[in-house]
Amino acid sequence: MGNVVQAVVVYDGRLLLVGQADGGELPSGTGQPAETAEATAARVVYELTGYLVDGSAPLDGTGAVVCQLLSEEPSEGARLASEQIHWTPIEQTARAALPPAVRTYIEGHTPV
Repeated sequence: MGNVVQAVVVYDGRLLLVGQADGGELPSGTGQPAETAEATAARVVYELTGYLVDGSAPLDGTGAVVCQLLSEEPSEGARLASEQIHWTPIEQTARAALPPAVRTYIEGHTPV
């Protein structure tokens, strides 16, 4: 059984969140056998949202992986409806369910 991996996708000062519009959470899913955390993050984002990302750097001890966005437009076939996929300005993510290490990471990306 793989661990749950959360994908942290920051683009243009915004964070990719899924779920409810007033809070939301990071795209997340369970790794498959022999799948790296980076590969899991990329697969989960694509399956849920249709966005292509490259899982690049795990955040130590969090189960979260920082991902680079590769496609500005999502492909067809995402599992979530478009109203469940949100590019939320980082300064508006206070109500999202984010692990502390993820919040620390994205605060380092907040435009001043």
